[in-house]
Amino acid sequence: MKTTTKGFIPVMLTPFQNDGSIDFPALTKLTNFYLEAGASGLFANCLSSEMFELNDEERLAIIAHVLEVTQGAVPVVATGTFGGPIPQQAEFVRRVHDLGTDAVILISGLLADEQDSDEVFNDRVTELLNLTEHIPLGFYECPVPYKRLISPEQLRSFVGTGRVIYHKDTCLDLKQVKEKLSVTDNAHFGLYDAYMVHAVDSLKAGSAGLSCIQGNFSPELIVWLCENYDSSDEQVQKVQQFLIDNMDVMHNVYPIVSKYFLQKRGLNISTFTRRNVGVLTPEIYKEVENLYSNYSQLKEELDLKAVY
Repeated sequence: MKTTTKGFIPVMLTPFQNDGSIDFPALTKLTNFYLEAGASGLFANCLSSEMFELNDEERLAIIAHVLEVTQGAVPVVATGTFGGPIPQQAEFVRRVHDLGTDAVILISGLLADEQDSDEVFNDRVTELLNLTEHIPLGFYECPVPYKRLISPEQLRSFVGTGRVIYHKDTCLDLKQVKEKLSVTDNAHFGLYDAYMVHAVDSLKAGSAGLSCIQGNFSPELIVWLCENYDSSDEQVQKVQQFLIDNMDVMHNVYPIVSKYFLQKRGLNISTFTRRNVGVLTPEIYKEVENLYSNYSQLKEELDLKAVY
């Protein structure tokens, strides 16, 4: 899934009511928030969405709601594999596709066990491709249940089928990213990098864009980076360094911390999460206050129009 310019694909949060039920009005506002910030696509029902804490019907309802809000304004991809026999996974892939998604995402760590060889993984992918006919697919090297990286040669083979159009890369290795890009030169395929440490270099190397949790704090900054990465302006390095310097606080008790940050920005969203990631301690609150202050200052320096 490649756009004509570098793009930002948010890994969407799921807003919940304080009783744990899905907050669909807040999901509407959140979806529009991403769009107004300049997102070029949306990744619904992903790890940031707490997809493993949702049941199948909730997953489908969330995806359908996002599609209803976007009305085709941007491509929407969504996860369609949650373990079990490949025919079972293929059936859910078809259900996700039938909602109207532009690609259905396969979790690499759910297609083969951690001890399984690449050959086993490749065979499972081939089986799933055969069972899902024409459906456009993508990969996500999700860290849960374990991170299974896809090698450049494997990715070349999968993209070569014409069916794989999206890849969310989490290898954290710029050399490997460049190798993947060099063997997947396809007008319909896009590699989206999740790692902010080398974001600018990845974009310069040919990545289609970025897909990172930092976009659940300040999506406008990620969009700005995608639009300005090739500039020699020192502000480009300043934005990337800001994202690097604040990586720890953004990952701490995530996604609770991002929901709290969005609250501070003015979005009506509860910090409730179904995933057990810890709590906002006084120390974390202080770190978020500093993050918000530094973000506000950077936003002013860039003359960046924020949605909230």
